Amino acid sequence: MSDRRTSGHDESTGAHTRPDETDTQQAPADDAPGGPREDGERTDPGDTTDTGGARRTDGDGATAGGDPTELADAPAETLAAQVELLTEENRRLRREYARARRSRYRRTAAGLGLLGAAAALAGLVVPAGREVLVVIGAIGLFGGLLTYYVTPERFVAASTGERVYAALASNHAALVDELGLREERYYLPDRSGRGPRLYVPQLAAHELPEGQSGPIVTDADARGLLVEPTGADLYAAFADAAVDDPGSDAGVATHLADAVVTQFELARHADASIDASANGTGGRVTVAVSDAAFGPLDRFDHPIPSVLAVGLATALTRPVECSVSPGDDRADWLVTVHWDGTDY
Repeated sequence: MSDRRTSGHDESTGAHTRPDETDTQQAPADDAPGGPREDGERTDPGDTTDTGGARRTDGDGATAGGDPTELADAPAETLAAQVELLTEENRRLRREYARARRSRYRRTAAGLGLLGAAAALAGLVVPAGREVLVVIGAIGLFGGLLTYYVTPERFVAASTGERVYAALASNHAALVDELGLREERYYLPDRSGRGPRLYVPQLAAHELPEGQSGPIVTDADARGLLVEPTGADLYAAFADAAVDDPGSDAGVATHLADAVVTQFELARHADASIDASANGTGGRVTVAVSDAAFGPLDRFDHPIPSVLAVGLATALTRPVECSVSPGDDRADWLVTVHWDGTDY
C-alpha cells in the first residue's frame, strides 16, 4: 500500500500534486515584512528597503542614507534650486558674521563708556580721589566713542581674498610659461616715480631693465616681464603706519615680518633672520612663515614674499632677488631675499 504523502496522489481527484502545494504552512516571502533575507536575518516590519538600496525608511518615516548617484540623476531644476538655496544661506551666514563682529566692537564701546561714566560719577562722590577718577572717566568715555565710530562696516573673509589672489597668480604663471621666462624673481626699487617693479627675466645672462614701463620688456639684454608687485601698496601702507622711520638697512626686515602678522594679518607667525654680514653691498634675509592666510607662498608674487622683497629693495635702494622654499618643522615656508653690490 502506497503512502499518500510520498506518492503525492489524491485519490479523490486522481491528480498528482507537488508536496509543497499541499503544505498549508507556506514560508513568508523574502521581500515581505517580517520575512527572512538572504543573510539569514529577519526584516523589521517598520523598515523597508527598496531593491536598489537607494533609501531606507525607518519606522518613524524618516529617510536615511542614499545612493551617491541620486544627486547626479536629479533634474536640472532641482540642482539649480539647491544651488540657489546654498548661495542664499552663504550670504545669510556672512551677514550674521559681520553683524556679530560689529556687535562685539559696539559692546566694547559700551563697556568703555559705562566704565568712564562710573569713574566720573565716583569722582564727584569721592573728593579724595577725584582727579584720578575724572582722568579715568575721561579716558573711558573717549575710548568708548573712538571704538564705536571706528568700527569697520565691512569684513572680507580671508578665503575671499585668497580666491582673488589665486586667479591673478594663475594668470601670471600662465603668462610666464607662455613667454618661456625663468624662475628668478627680481624686485626693483622705484627709479622713475612709477613705484617698485617685479622683473622676471627671459635670458640666463641678462641686465636689469631701466626706464621701462613694461609689462613686456624687449631690450636686447633685458627681455622679460616687468609688472607692479603685489607688495607695493602693502609696503606703502606699512610706511604710512610706522611710528618711527622703518630704516634704510636690512633691519627693516624685522619690522616687515611684524607687520605681516600684526598689521596685515597675512600669517600667524613670521620671524626674520638677518645674515650677520648683511649690509648695503650684499647680504641675505630669511623669514620663516607659518599659517599663511593666502595659501602656498611659492605662487607668483604672493603678498608675503612680495611685501618683504619690496620693503628691502626700497630700504636698500637696490634690486633684490626673492625665492621661496618649503620650510621645516619650525615653519611652513622660508622666504629668502638676497642682494649683492649691483648698482641700479
